[in-house]
Amino acid sequence: MRYDDSPPPPESGSSANPDRHWFTRRSTLVVGIAALAPACLAGWVLTQALSGAGPDEHRPASAPQPASHSSLSPGQRDAKPGSTPSGSPSTGASTPAAAPAPAPAKGPLTGKTVVVDPGHNTGNFKHTDEIDQQVDIGTNRKECDTTGTTTNSGYMEAEFTMDVSKRLRTALEAQGAKVVLTHETGARAWGPCITERARIGNEANADAVVSVHADGVSAGNRGFHVILPANVKSGAADTAKIVGPSRELGERIAGNFARTTGSAPANYLGGGTGLVVRDDLGGLNLSTRPKVFIECGNMRDAKDAAQLTSPEWRQKAAQGIADGIVGFLGG
Repeated sequence: MRYDDSPPPPESGSSANPDRHWFTRRSTLVVGIAALAPACLAGWVLTQALSGAGPDEHRPASAPQPASHSSLSPGQRDAKPGSTPSGSPSTGASTPAAAPAPAPAKGPLTGKTVVVDPGHNTGNFKHTDEIDQQVDIGTNRKECDTTGTTTNSGYMEAEFTMDVSKRLRTALEAQGAKVVLTHETGARAWGPCITERARIGNEANADAVVSVHADGVSAGNRGFHVILPANVKSGAADTAKIVGPSRELGERIAGNFARTTGSAPANYLGGGTGLVVRDDLGGLNLSTRPKVFIECGNMRDAKDAAQLTSPEWRQKAAQGIADGIVGFLGG
């Protein structure tokens, strides 16, 4: 039987037909391919069975499918290779934690506690009924607090004392001290009472306590003075243990205050020493810790007032007091 596409047989007596050779070669090729196809198919099936890969799993696991451009967010589409979606360089590390707060300064007063008492309160003028209440100071009874004085232009003693006290705190903390203020600006409407001021220093177990003030006597009286506790033992007051160390603290402050500010000791009390002893101040009588008051100048004298209202001078005042405390505490 002849296939329909096979060439016709040659005519008798003619030479061999070249198409016969084509047919023979094609037939041989077809037979070879037909024999090879089953073997290839079997090999492919065996490979798929051993690898467990389906039609869409022929990529190695280490080569993830790339996301299409439309499926990415704008930040991811615009990101450069090696960058995070935001465009910042990728380090491969997690976001670092916030830096810890700086450690307190270390210095000659490290481990020491100082209580600073800003005299009076700017709100006392509006709360005279409250501050006029009587409290026991050991030797007698006195008002809870007073308004304090002012300069002739109206600058309040309480403003002055708070400013100097905050400057003093900064100076002491730079030396490593823990500093406690008996009150802060705006923290309370009036006070605290003198009894509470003393208690704050006692409960803090302070190594030194300084109450900052300015005087309000007649013009012409100039200069600073430091008030020391008298030897008092009456009622709740007993200063026997603090008289000695308080005097040393006061002497240190007086010397450094005069040197740093250029101000002279008061010319109206203390005999030019800048030191005065009193037994009528509850803040001293009720203290169990070394404590002094400092009257930095006279607010009613124009020349002293010019100094007291100067921020530069107040900084010197704070530094002078701080230097005295450092000297007292062995810094």
